[in-house]
Amino acid sequence: MVRLPFFLFASTAAIGAALLAAWTLTAAAWWTVCLLAAIAGLLALHELMGRPIPFLRWSVIRMMLGRKTLLKDWQVGDGREAGAARYVIANAAAGDPHAAIQAIDTYAYTRRFLINVGDEKGAILDAVVERSRPRTVLELGAYVGYSALRIATKLPPGGRLWSVELSRDNAAIARRIIEHAGVADRVTFVIGHLGDGGATLAHLQQACGLVAGSVDVVFIDHAKDAYLPDLKRLLDARLLHSGSVVVADNVRFPGAPEYRAYMESEEGKTWTTQVHETHAEYQTLVKDVVLVSRLL
Repeated sequence: MVRLPFFLFASTAAIGAALLAAWTLTAAAWWTVCLLAAIAGLLALHELMGRPIPFLRWSVIRMMLGRKTLLKDWQVGDGREAGAARYVIANAAAGDPHAAIQAIDTYAYTRRFLINVGDEKGAILDAVVERSRPRTVLELGAYVGYSALRIATKLPPGGRLWSVELSRDNAAIARRIIEHAGVADRVTFVIGHLGDGGATLAHLQQACGLVAGSVDVVFIDHAKDAYLPDLKRLLDARLLHSGSVVVADNVRFPGAPEYRAYMESEEGKTWTTQVHETHAEYQTLVKDVVLVSRLL
């Protein structure tokens, strides 16, 4: 017997309740209930068909409904980020970062959608780290620690990642996953953001030892409107050097137009950029762009 997910039962119950309630409602309310019932039925059918349309999932719809919370706290608000950590610990062998990466991918594909870089674009990040062999990597936006795992597995001996995360809760989740995966000796999470008046930047310089010209690779995957201001803050602090590489995710979707325009205007002057046409995380319908830029 096939064990259907709880959502299918909830959808069926919603349809039944809507049909029963429709008899006593006004015309406007009746149409509203019918619309909700139709949506529930469509989602249930989509589940039964094996989710042929990746974004037509309750976890994605729930994320969209919680957009305000997501943009404020960088968590959807339904516990999916903490759930990812529990899933990794339950399903990935301790001390195996590759198993932890696979577990997060499986969770995002089959359980609850996550907004980390994902497997397809993660391969682009992997290639940059492998090619650059950085001593120091700076990440802006840790989320649940997925990209930190990928970077950590590609660091050369002695390499280190400093990951700046706005959300204290996300940092705790990411740290839990990193420790389980056995790469905590290579990754340090810093709570804050570069637009806080200089406090986080000062901490990176004074407490973490990021001195002038010391950052070899930067991975940017946080608030899209902060991409360009934060890059300029790093340049003003002289933390980058000629040859430093900056990888920017989600340049097309949801989009970082100011950052992209800046890189296009500086092409061949201060930066040289490779444009990677790819897809938004964990699906193949919505296109995305990853920019890999090298400081001249």
